[in-house]
Parts: sequence; structure tokens; C-alpha cells
Amino acid sequence: MPSTRRPTYRGGSGTSGSGTGGSGSRPPSAGTGTDVISASKTATDTAADTAVGRSRNPQNPQGTPDNGPGKVLSFPEPKGKRRRRILLSTIGIVAVLMAGIVAAAVYSPVLALRSVTVEGTKMLHPDQVQAALAPLQGKPLPQISEEEVTALLKPLVQVKDVTAKALPPATLQVHVTERIPVALVKQGKTFQLVDVDGVQLSTTADAASVSLPVIDGGSGTLPKDLFQAITAVLGALPADVLARLSNASAASADAVELKLVDGQTIVWGNAGEKELKARVLSALLKVPADPKNPVKVYDVSVPRHPVTR
Repeated sequence: MPSTRRPTYRGGSGTSGSGTGGSGSRPPSAGTGTDVISASKTATDTAADTAVGRSRNPQNPQGTPDNGPGKVLSFPEPKGKRRRRILLSTIGIVAVLMAGIVAAAVYSPVLALRSVTVEGTKMLHPDQVQAALAPLQGKPLPQISEEEVTALLKPLVQVKDVTAKALPPATLQVHVTERIPVALVKQGKTFQLVDVDGVQLSTTADAASVSLPVIDGGSGTLPKDLFQAITAVLGALPADVLARLSNASAASADAVELKLVDGQTIVWGNAGEKELKARVLSALLKVPADPKNPVKVYDVSVPRHPVTR
């Protein structure tokens, strides 16, 4: 609203109005010699300002001055910042929920182990494996590791490797890979079943009950290098050839010999190229026998040039 105040002009000393009079004349002033412009406010002006104040501030209808503390304007939160805040809050909530679910699964008695199934055993009975794993009964499946299962089965020498799989809600499936016996080691009147690493798997008093070659250690203990050379050869033979052997011996690590059940001799030599020698020997044994010229010796010590005689 335009102000109704009117400025008045007062002239300095020595100055006289030069107009013709009227409202625009400037009366002489008896001041200090300078021209001063002043403004005054009439009652009408005050009433008008009060009315304007009431219209601009409806909370102060009396139009009195508002001497309270300053007011702060609130601006809306930027959309990008708000989206980030919502995203972080959502991630936090989801993380808490997932942690709760995992904790419930790991420690819940609902997933406690109650049964063990065993696969892959031949020398061992499944009951032996289940008995070895008895300490795991009642433990939640998520807390059972394959390393723990392997450690519990370590006393069973027949076990070479093991894998475990949880089958919720309460079953553990165990697959056992057993060691494979490759020979019988004669020790006095008993025979020890051993694998290619020389691990004793079991014993028997009747060698004829097991279709494996016999390694005769004599009255003493077979030297380790000779034993390893023999078992390395036996471990390379296919099962059908291994079943036809009666015994194995070695004068040295480079002079391994095998005997078939029908009396034929196999000159093997050292343990080098054992896979190739095994294939060559298997092929020679499949050749039909000649009754007029029977083969007594198969020499595969040089596998690329085998000899029969």
C-alpha cells in the first residue's frame, strides 16, 4: 500500500523560494545553511499501516509488533538424499532379518541330526560308520562340517576319503571312498590286506579266500623301497589281471616279478611307465594260447618292445 507520508523541504540560510507559491513552494529555513528533507507520519498513516499488518499476519490481529524469536523456514528434503536414506534403511532391515533367519537355522533344534545314511562301503559295514559318527547326534546340521566328519572317521583305516551332505531336517548323508586292497602280505601264518600305500586294511588266515597276489616278506620285514615298488605295480594293474596273480616279489626296486595262478611269470622291471606296461600285459594275456608253444614268460620291462617266451 503506498505511503501517505509527504516530505517537506527546509531550505538553508540565505536561500529563498523562487517559485510562485502553492504546495510546491519551499519556505525559507533558518537552519545551518543546509537543505534538509524530513518526513512525518500522520494518524491516518498509522491506522493504515496497522490494517496492513493485520492482513499480513492473521495470528497478530491487533497489529502489535512481533518481537518474538525469529522463525526458520523448513525446506523439503532433496529427492536424491531421501532415496538414499530409504535404500539404506531397507538394506539394514533386510540384513537384520537375514541374520535372524541364519541364527535360527544354525541353532534351531528342529535341524538337529537324528539319522545318518552311509554309501560306498564294501569292507566296512555301515553300522561301523554310523557308530563312529555317534557324537554328532543332536547337533544342528548347519554346524556339522565335512572336516569334522572326516576327523571322526579317521580311526577307520579303510576310509580313504569321505564326503558329507546335509539332508534337512534331520539326516546326514555320508559317502565313503574306501582304500582298495592290492595284495596280501604274509606275516607268519597270517596275511595282511594292504593297499597301494601299504596301509593294512584287514587280516586273514586263508589267502585262498582273497583273490589277491601274495607278497612274501619271508621271516623278516620286507624293505620299504621294495614293498613300495611292488604295491605301485599292483596298483596299476586292471582288476581282471590282478585277480589272476598268485604272488609278487622283487629282488630290487628295478626287478619286480609277478606270478600268475597258472605258473606263468611276468617280468615287470621297475615301476616306470606302469600304466603302459599294464595295458601291454593286458593285451598279451588276451592272445589265445598255443598248446604247441605255450608262453611261460611275459616280459614287459620294455613296454614298447614286449617279449614272450
